[in-house]
Amino acid sequence: MPHTEFSAVSFPWRLYSGQDALDNLIRVVERRGVERAFVICGRSVAHKTDLITRIKSIVGDKFAGVYDGMTQEAPLGCVQAAANAAKAAGADMLIAVGAGTVIKATRVVAILMAEDKPAEELMTRYPPSGPAISPKLMAPKLPIVNVLTAATSAQNRAGAAVKQVEVGHRMEFFDPKTRPCAIFWDADALLTAPANLALNTGVAVYWRALMNMGAIAIANPLIEGDRYHCFRLADRSIRRITEADPEPRIEMCAAAFIQNREEDEGRVFSDTHWVARVVYALGASTFSLCDTIGQGQSYAALTAPAIRVFGERNPNEMAGIGRALGLEDLQPGVEAIPRIADTMEAFFSQLGLKTRLRDYGVQREQLPRILEFSMKNYNADRNRHFLNETQTLTRALEQAW
Repeated sequence: MPHTEFSAVSFPWRLYSGQDALDNLIRVVERRGVERAFVICGRSVAHKTDLITRIKSIVGDKFAGVYDGMTQEAPLGCVQAAANAAKAAGADMLIAVGAGTVIKATRVVAILMAEDKPAEELMTRYPPSGPAISPKLMAPKLPIVNVLTAATSAQNRAGAAVKQVEVGHRMEFFDPKTRPCAIFWDADALLTAPANLALNTGVAVYWRALMNMGAIAIANPLIEGDRYHCFRLADRSIRRITEADPEPRIEMCAAAFIQNREEDEGRVFSDTHWVARVVYALGASTFSLCDTIGQGQSYAALTAPAIRVFGERNPNEMAGIGRALGLEDLQPGVEAIPRIADTMEAFFSQLGLKTRLRDYGVQREQLPRILEFSMKNYNADRNRHFLNETQTLTRALEQAW
């Protein structure tokens, strides 16, 4: 009965999707009694799209300003600058406009604005041995609205990570009070992202859906159907992303949202299998340390090598992944592992993605640093199993390079 032994929780949220969905932003602002709505975004959104102008026209005199300096992977300095700007503007709501980087960063902005401590004292800590420790952050947080420009599983979560290389790992934060009160999948907002960016973020959503297809057997009754539907949405959308059609982008947003809901309904991602955990951790470190590669691209390079190195530890899960990839006759066993890895590699290549880290500009001398950063990743390894896996993790990285 393991799959029927679980707990679940749900959180309030409002979601608006489709053409002109963003027009509903004024309803969210007024419902919350907001007087000073402050936008956080990157320079591309601010200067290459009309999204800030649209938001200004929608919320009118309740628009408090914008911080448009958020850069890739949200360096701590940018997050602190955004928090200072929002404070100076008297913000009583934060509106994140962007994809994963901006949305996660805005959660940390809310934390820094509310908690009277340095960021280093608020982040998840990793003692030399034993599990990671996430401090309880008790201060009330400003309401957050997320306006997506690309599909991301960051859209409805409470955790966040920012970049601070000197710390030796990503700075991770967690606070349930930073979940958004509203999410927007506005058709025109989603079309502001170039197709290659939408594909990169879409691949990350597809990859996670595929990894979960390998763990159907441990899915509880609330999430079993979600896993099938999430993969169906991601699989039918990933090949249809174009510059002009918002539908596959919205469907990919829905797939990512379902992945978030699944964690609330009783199953955390790190309970899936070794390949998922390894690729997630190594991928996060790779695109945090290397500006030339994105999340989906890192997964394209790392997944097949991780299957070859770690796949035999979870043969049934790997067979589930293989069947989802179309290998319907596949039977669990060590002999099936190379076939699954080859099929995974071919799939990414068909999407036009490269399958080696070096082809994205990652240098071989960066691999030890990537490994070091991967040792502290709460979502992938909260119980610190990776500390005993340095050789196998190195082997997977070397094969991916």
